[in-house]
Amino acid sequence: MSGEKAGSGGILGPFDSKWIESVLPHRYPLLLVDQVLELEPGQRVVAIKNVTRNEPFFDGHFPGNPIMPGVLVIEAMAQTAALLLLHELEDRDQKVLFFSGIEKVRFRRPVVPGDQLRMEVESLRLRTFHSRFRGRATVDGELAVEAVCTSAMATA
Repeated sequence: MSGEKAGSGGILGPFDSKWIESVLPHRYPLLLVDQVLELEPGQRVVAIKNVTRNEPFFDGHFPGNPIMPGVLVIEAMAQTAALLLLHELEDRDQKVLFFSGIEKVRFRRPVVPGDQLRMEVESLRLRTFHSRFRGRATVDGELAVEAVCTSAMATA
């Protein structure tokens, strides 16, 4: 199921991987969002990343004790935020989003194979060319990573 209205308040979802690939330019192995559970246009988005042992970064981080690199958890949150920003743009294939800042980052627990990473991102300032988001990534309700990120959009 993809793109259904889920009750009142303008919350959309769920969205599957095909929809995600229609919005984001990322592809495996750097596409880090598997499903969007909720999307409230202009406000917030909730997405899932199923963390599996066959992710290529686990071979070197760390052998015998695989841990998802924290920067990739932040990237997963940024991709989730990009879905909020890009999903309504008709010319999104002509745009590229870049990090312009990462603040207040806290790593609270490791993310390991078998975890389901839930990213909750809310808009602090949503503008076409400069946006700011607060993201939280949890596993089984336990906070793994939190950060405030800013992005800049450019024409491709």
